[in-house]
Amino acid sequence: MDASDYLAKYAEGWSNGDVDTVMGTLADDYLMHDPNAGEITKSGFEAYMNGTKEAAAAASGGASNGPLMELSEVVTQERDGVLTAWCWWEIPGTPMKGGGLIKATSSGVTSERLTYFTKLPE
Repeated sequence: MDASDYLAKYAEGWSNGDVDTVMGTLADDYLMHDPNAGEITKSGFEAYMNGTKEAAAAASGGASNGPLMELSEVVTQERDGVLTAWCWWEIPGTPMKGGGLIKATSSGVTSERLTYFTKLPE
């Protein structure tokens, strides 16, 4: 697969909450940066996704009638063999939403930097 194929499958996996699909796209040196959870490596990703699903279920009162996550406003740029994507994400039925900066190569998805859209404390 090339970088765009990995990126598309990564997005599909997140949208469907399918940990196996996402795991199949991750490069060995994958690293996610989440301001709440810290740094997540490939070996820690399954637990991270399961935790995200649990948080989404709690925030929605247990209701889950569709995708885990909706992705929109996707912008991509390819430079020197690295495909960079920026996107907006939302977990339906919850206040959970934010932005993501994802990088992929011919080895798979190498990183994601996650942000949360939230009001600052007063």
